[in-house]
Amino acid sequence: MKTRILGRNGPTVSALGLGCMGMSAFYGPDGRDDAESIRVIHRAIELGVTLFDTSDMYGPHTNEVLVGKAIGDRREQVFLATKFGIRLDPSDPQARGVDGRPEYVQAACEGSLKRLGVDHIDLYYQHRVDPQVPIEDTVGAMARLVEQGKVRHLGLSEAAPDTIRRAHAVHPITALQTEYSLWTRDVESNGVLDTVRELGIGFVPYSPLGRGFLTGAIRSPDDFDADDYRRHSPRFQGDNFAKNLALVERIRALAADKGVSAGQLTLAWVLARGEDLVPIPGTRHVARLEENLGALELTLDAAELAGIDAVFPPDAAVGARYPAASMGSVNR
Repeated sequence: MKTRILGRNGPTVSALGLGCMGMSAFYGPDGRDDAESIRVIHRAIELGVTLFDTSDMYGPHTNEVLVGKAIGDRREQVFLATKFGIRLDPSDPQARGVDGRPEYVQAACEGSLKRLGVDHIDLYYQHRVDPQVPIEDTVGAMARLVEQGKVRHLGLSEAAPDTIRRAHAVHPITALQTEYSLWTRDVESNGVLDTVRELGIGFVPYSPLGRGFLTGAIRSPDDFDADDYRRHSPRFQGDNFAKNLALVERIRALAADKGVSAGQLTLAWVLARGEDLVPIPGTRHVARLEENLGALELTLDAAELAGIDAVFPPDAAVGARYPAASMGSVNR
C-alpha cells in the first residue's frame, strides 16, 4: 500500500482512506448491510488501508458503532478518524444544529469513544464550524482532549482560511477535510488549499467521486432510493442532472481510452493534485473498494491531466453541491 503523510509533520497513513458514512446514512437503505460493510472494512485493512473516517452524526451514532465493531480486534492496524459538531435529533431527521461549545466537545468525545469501543481517537475533527462560538474556544477544548490522551490529532472540516489560521494558532491542526473532486474545486480558488499548504496541514478530500456520480454508475435520478439524500441535492435535479451527466460521459470516454474505470480515473486525478492529499472514497461493496484502490496504480502525465481539465474544467458542474440549508453551515 502506498502511503502519504498527513501534513508537514503528521502521521503516515494509506494514500487512500475509506469513508464509512454511506454504510449507515444518507444514501438510502437499499443495499445497506452491516455484515457486508464489515467485510468491506476488513478487506480494506487486509489491502493496507489504514485511514477510516466516520462521524457521530452518521446514523446518527450507528456508523460509529458499526466501525467500532469492525475494527475491534484490528485496532492497531487502523488510523481512526471521527467528527463532532453536527447535532441531530433521531426522532426528527430534519432537525439539526451545529455545536462547538467546549462542554459539548468533551461530552461528544466521550460518546464517540464509547460507541467506537476505543480508548483514543487518532484524528478528531470539528465537523462544522459553529458561528456562535469562537474557534479558539472550540479548539481549546479539543486540545484538552489531546492532553487527556483521548485524542491524538485535531482536524477541521469545511473551514475557511481565516478560521483555519486561528485554529492552528491555538493547537496544531493535522488535517482539513473538505469536499474536493473534479466537480467540486472550490478549494483551489477560495484560499483553503493554499492556506493548509502554507501551514503544513494535510488535506483530506471527501466525496472524491462526487457522491458516486463520477463513477458513471448513476444514469437517472430514479437510481436513487426515495430517501436518498442525493434526490434533494441541486446537482442531481432536473436539467442539472442531465448537464452533469454529459460531463461524466466525457470522463467515461477518457477512462475507456486508458483501459480503466471512470471512478479510477477520477480518483487518480485527485491523487495527482498533490502528495499532501489523502482522499477518502466511500463504498458499501468489496468489489468497488478493490476497484477504487486500483487508482493508486494509475499515473497521469501532464498531457492526460490537461485533457481531463479540457473536458471537465473548474466550475463546469451545474448546481450547488448542497441544498441551501446545508450550504448555510459551511464556514466561508
